[in-house]
Amino acid sequence: MEQDFDEQGYARRLVKLGSDPDQAAEVARRMAETKSKPAAKQVMVSEAEPKGKPKQPKERPLSVQETKLVEASADIYGNLPTGNDMAFSHAVFCQVGLPRSQVDGREFLRQSGAAWVNIQAGYLDEGDGPVQQPIPYGALPRLALAHVSTYAVRFKTREIPVGDSASQFLELMGMDHDGRRYANLRKQMHALAACRLQVGYKGRTFNGQAVEQFDAWLANKGTNQRPLWPGVMTLSEHFYNSLIDAAVPLDKRALHALKGSALALDVYSWLAHRLHRIEGLGVTLRWASLREQFAQEYTGKDADKNFKDAFITQLRKVLAEYPQARVKQVRGGLLLLGSPPPIPYKAN
Repeated sequence: MEQDFDEQGYARRLVKLGSDPDQAAEVARRMAETKSKPAAKQVMVSEAEPKGKPKQPKERPLSVQETKLVEASADIYGNLPTGNDMAFSHAVFCQVGLPRSQVDGREFLRQSGAAWVNIQAGYLDEGDGPVQQPIPYGALPRLALAHVSTYAVRFKTREIPVGDSASQFLELMGMDHDGRRYANLRKQMHALAACRLQVGYKGRTFNGQAVEQFDAWLANKGTNQRPLWPGVMTLSEHFYNSLIDAAVPLDKRALHALKGSALALDVYSWLAHRLHRIEGLGVTLRWASLREQFAQEYTGKDADKNFKDAFITQLRKVLAEYPQARVKQVRGGLLLLGSPPPIPYKAN
């Protein structure tokens, strides 16, 4: 039998992880809203207990994903980000993201206000000539772009190390490395390297490929060795200059905690870019406007409701990893209030 989320028990867990009681209580309050279903399920004790004795709920341990959200939330709430916790993303990708699921066709366009992105699938030589690649989608290319952008901004270079192996690159992005991920990593990295990007914002357009050079992940033919990894990805000069001019600081701990959802990563990046620039009484956004920005792919008579349900679920997770964010659900949409950025100004 499922019971309501145990907020006090959650707070006690955070205290054990190092947060002080007040911080733990605040994080637990936010985490109580992270899922539409209870985040901590409870079961009744054995029927063998004496009749008449009130049954006491017994707390079930959090899932692996829930535990990681708790630990990251406690760390973010209780500790200012260090230099190694800083990540960066292009401002346009904080407003309009890549597709979140596989796209039919060879082109994808998303627009939000003055920002827009157009992605065209390309070709990559995988050893035997050109191979048609899909459009990159999902959480993995988002995390890859964040890693690549972070290194480029921090070290002011277009040549980005991507690890000596697929396993190492997955670790750099905070992903578990197993055999099932290798194939998806290869697919998404090849798609990302091959695609042609058009990124526009307020009359300025980047038109070209973000990646200038990428050696495809090739297997040693005739051997049983694991496929080789290229080691370095080179950004195009145009994209690199655009990134340096429009880099948005993010907290890498939050990205790693939210890595299971492309929508959560998009919402987090959007709030990190938007909230600290809001003044006065805030900005109210309607669900129709939010769906146009985040989920044009939602269609049908229940599109608004389906998007709203999915968005709120991920928003609650995001707010647990961005404790400074002031976002309220109001009738018909969301109210965004001016909030400190996830990376304090002095750390930028």
